[in-house]
Amino acid sequence: MILLYIAAALGFLVFLISILLCRYCLYGKRQDETEARSWQEKHYSLEWYDRSEKEPFIVTSGDGYTLYAEWVRCPGKARGCVILSHGYTDNHLGALKYGEMYQKLGFDLVVYDLRGHGRNKRTFCTYSIRESEDLAAVIKQVRKRSKPGLPVGLHGESLGAATTIACLKTEPDVDFAVADCAFAEIMPIFKRGLKGMRLPTFLVYTASLCSKLFYGYAFSKMRPVDALPPGRGLPILFIHGADDDFIPPQHSVRMHDAAPGSDLVLIPDAGHASSVFAHPDLYARAVADFLGRHFQAFQN
Repeated sequence: MILLYIAAALGFLVFLISILLCRYCLYGKRQDETEARSWQEKHYSLEWYDRSEKEPFIVTSGDGYTLYAEWVRCPGKARGCVILSHGYTDNHLGALKYGEMYQKLGFDLVVYDLRGHGRNKRTFCTYSIRESEDLAAVIKQVRKRSKPGLPVGLHGESLGAATTIACLKTEPDVDFAVADCAFAEIMPIFKRGLKGMRLPTFLVYTASLCSKLFYGYAFSKMRPVDALPPGRGLPILFIHGADDDFIPPQHSVRMHDAAPGSDLVLIPDAGHASSVFAHPDLYARAVADFLGRHFQAFQN
């Protein structure tokens, strides 16, 4: 009888820890715009952004959720538009680290707050599932506002990169995609986190069950890699820091292998979401070369 009580107590403890882990994973602390702006200014200049013409607009996703977005015009005549998707806990300002590079190539920029981030209504993260549906809605809005015939592309970082790849399952009306330090699936990332917290990794499965029970989405379904290969032979560039110990570069290698014809660039000496800072010239050249191979307008 005592053993039964012990087993029940242990089961209840595991269930409680699983609920807490589930909520921790889905509701991480998000940055506000002041925090995000401060971080950006410590790492690069935002003068180009401040002097750019900007137009805020709202995007309504398929389930009625609204997202804050901003169109950032490039100086002169635009040769295309790129939609930048930021990482987890960040907001639209966090995507600006890639903006000046694209402006110099002649792109208008669209930055937006991912679901549950920035100016949007607080809600839980589904690590690319609902977020990819939101991105599909952003793409439709951008196409309506863009000049016909000009390429529209996607560029995402971390969660934004995973969202970019997951969105490809719907074959959106885009011309290219760049994914920087994306995860192929979220479960291994959570397992690494549990190891770092010195907790047993089996808790990821019970937390996934709690996520399904209470929020409708299991961790095991958060798999951008399942969106590959995309239709229409879409050009995809995977970029990853070779020294990323948060989302290991093997995630991008795996997705590159799953998408025949895609490109892969590993940036040396770069950790998570820092490739553009570790080697900015190499990063910009990789993107420019990728675009030049697929679009005549961007050939040198």
